[in-house]
Amino acid sequence: MARNTFEEDEELTQAFTWMHYKRMNEFLVPYNGKMLKILFVIILTNLLGLLGPWFTKIMIDTVIPQKNTLLLLELSGIFFLSLFVAGWCMRYKIQSMTEVGQDVLKDMRYAIFTHLQRLPFSYFDNRPHGKILIRVVNYINTLSDLLSNGVLNVVSDVFSLFITLGFMFIMDIRLTLYSLLLFPVLIFFSFLITKKQRLAYQELSNKQSNMNAYIHESISGIKVTQSFAREEKNLQTFTKISKETKQSWIKAVKIMFKLWPLVQNISMLTIALIYYVSIRKIGVQVSTGTLIAFLALVNNFWNPVINIGNFYNSLVTGTAYMERIFETMDIVPEIQDLPNAQVMPPIQGNVVFEHVSFRYEEKERKILNDVSFKIEKGQSIALIGETGAGKTTIINLLSRFYDVSEGQITIDGIDIRTVTLASLRSQMGVMLQDTFIFSGTIMENIRYGRLDATDEEVQEAAKIVRAHNFIQELNEGYQTEVEERGSTLSVGQRQLISFARTLLANPQILILDEATSSIDTKTEELLQEGLQELLKGRTSFVIAHRLSTIKNSDQIFYVSDGKIVEKGTHEELMKLKGKYYYLYQAQVDLIQNA
Repeated sequence: MARNTFEEDEELTQAFTWMHYKRMNEFLVPYNGKMLKILFVIILTNLLGLLGPWFTKIMIDTVIPQKNTLLLLELSGIFFLSLFVAGWCMRYKIQSMTEVGQDVLKDMRYAIFTHLQRLPFSYFDNRPHGKILIRVVNYINTLSDLLSNGVLNVVSDVFSLFITLGFMFIMDIRLTLYSLLLFPVLIFFSFLITKKQRLAYQELSNKQSNMNAYIHESISGIKVTQSFAREEKNLQTFTKISKETKQSWIKAVKIMFKLWPLVQNISMLTIALIYYVSIRKIGVQVSTGTLIAFLALVNNFWNPVINIGNFYNSLVTGTAYMERIFETMDIVPEIQDLPNAQVMPPIQGNVVFEHVSFRYEEKERKILNDVSFKIEKGQSIALIGETGAGKTTIINLLSRFYDVSEGQITIDGIDIRTVTLASLRSQMGVMLQDTFIFSGTIMENIRYGRLDATDEEVQEAAKIVRAHNFIQELNEGYQTEVEERGSTLSVGQRQLISFARTLLANPQILILDEATSSIDTKTEELLQEGLQELLKGRTSFVIAHRLSTIKNSDQIFYVSDGKIVEKGTHEELMKLKGKYYYLYQAQVDLIQNA
């Protein structure tokens, strides 16, 4: 299975289509009411903006020659009032559009975050977490200006464009036609620039993703970096990635900024052309007031064209990031509820594996190969064997983090693929080998196992796993704040808290993957005392390299090369003198020689 690293650019799995914009519009639909109000205000603002050129024409051609003071005061009053209303409209527009834009971004983050939580382990195993994070934060933030200002502004600019064009035709048809002579040139060059710009921003998004992935990895491994004095080497790698990002950014911006001066130059050439044909009277003969007013209208015409050009730039830029966002949201979770999935009834704890085989991909070798066993309610099963033999895969399949490639797994006679994931996993307690502690209080971390648990129930779970004493010794006890990943706690303390969290869920099937690997021998002995009472009446699967922790299991499975090669009680396997016997003797000799 190919793995994406911070050194590799991600390839888009789907080409750009206009459906991307349609999907973006789906996020805008809930705010149609607000957007219509804003649009009305924008149109009113644009109409008020056209009063200035029209009044200018009247002033120069009529009011001043006739010395009509009354009309001058009337027009001045109307114009002053229009400026006041336009100012209020502008304030309302900016505030409301910003709120709508940020609401849309919030909805997009919610959608992609919700989707990420449904994706299988394999998705997170095969790509740096920094590349996932950048899509939820940076890429969506890049769409902020597009959503906050662009969408409604472009509608108002298009409206303003046609209204202004209408006024220009009313004022003078010939001058208007001269004004549009260079417009096709702009359209041609805009389409020429577009493709290059989108490709450049796709490359930039890749480089930003690579840099984010490397920073995330470096921070996560900072202790290893400092332990091996690798800071200088890491800095060299970061410098290289940062330089590539800078070069991609400069290239993308250079292409993007070609459009704005193009529009500006064409607008200036158009105004120069109007002056020329008016002065030379080339098929055109207009009054001074008409010419001045018309030039103001030409500016009003090109301003929205410039704005539309800027929006077009933002749209092309945003498209490169939009593709990545929707690409993530289009990933279909490998593990999901079937259309007719039922709610899992209360679990009793009878587990059966029937000829189960598993591989990650069709062409890969089997991780598990034709595994079959039957576990009765309340039995404790230990899984042992070499690293990579398939022990963790067995419990991952039971928890349905992955689906079997062949065969089936049933709990109480029900195929686990036919029930909803939530109803299955909510009745199982899983403590994986990789212990994770969230930032927050110790009380909150334990209560994560069952959110409606009381403080007393949380403390009782901690007492069972012998975590209560060390928690009480902390400055604020159960209200002690822990840092991200529990960095202020020892590895053993983190495992005890995670164990209490699992036990608090009161599961009918309990899965412990190396749950005691980082707990000292004395603490482990205390922990075993509490576990014996807890495991009564519950089906449990325990993976442990310390054989002393699994001697009392009802059955011990020795897993090797994806198969169960030995199974039985501790006494039965010792008499067999097979793989388990020699592994156990090796550990005993190691302890005696220590």
